[in-house]
Amino acid sequence: MPDTSTPPPADQLAGAAPTDTQKLAARMAQDAFARLFRLTAGADDQGARAAVQEAVPLMSNWARAGQGEAAQGLRLAMLVAGLDQWGLAYSQAFGLVAIPALTELLGALRTDLDARADAWFQRQYAALAESESAAIDFKVESRRAIHLALYHAMIAAEQEADALRILAHLGGMLVAQAQSMPHYGWRIVADALLHVQIACLDQNAATGALARDSTQQLFDALAQALPKPQWDAINAYSAHALREWQMSRRGAH
Repeated sequence: MPDTSTPPPADQLAGAAPTDTQKLAARMAQDAFARLFRLTAGADDQGARAAVQEAVPLMSNWARAGQGEAAQGLRLAMLVAGLDQWGLAYSQAFGLVAIPALTELLGALRTDLDARADAWFQRQYAALAESESAAIDFKVESRRAIHLALYHAMIAAEQEADALRILAHLGGMLVAQAQSMPHYGWRIVADALLHVQIACLDQNAATGALARDSTQQLFDALAQALPKPQWDAINAYSAHALREWQMSRRGAH
């Protein structure tokens, strides 16, 4: 049974990167990856190289704008971790061997670091993995975006085999999330399911038969794969958040 009463551990990296900074890092990584992936999928190698050349100074300058070496190292660590997560998720979901432009960007972001800056980057990158609460706002923002992107790719699939491949990967990601993060994992899964339901209600997502069926299969698969107490807590959490969203929508109108 997930612990819903005890507050999760505090983010020990919040001093070096407050919430707004963490969320911005997640969005910057998402935007850069989305552009590179779109150009790569369109076989626009020249455009992808140009996108890398534009992204490197933008991201490097933002990282160096942090107040102190710890903050600078953490900013770059979050950007690299975010790009890495997007690349891994898409490579596995779409059966890609590699995304060359992403590999180039990740390498370029570290090329100009001196020994001291690289040491701080490595220290902060390791710190992200040491505790689930480390840079938790960055992690939540990144995972929410990745989960929703894969969900929308799943319901946009025209072939059942493509939808099922993405479904299997997305479901596996969510189960792994719940298992690997005792305090926050189940909340991240609940957040993903909440935003799936909002997409269906607010954006008329999953209107086709295949999209509706794969969405239902996603919920069914999670219900089977997760322990019942955890699944019940996830459902209760997302249902409460959905009711609040619906009430806020009615109040706005």
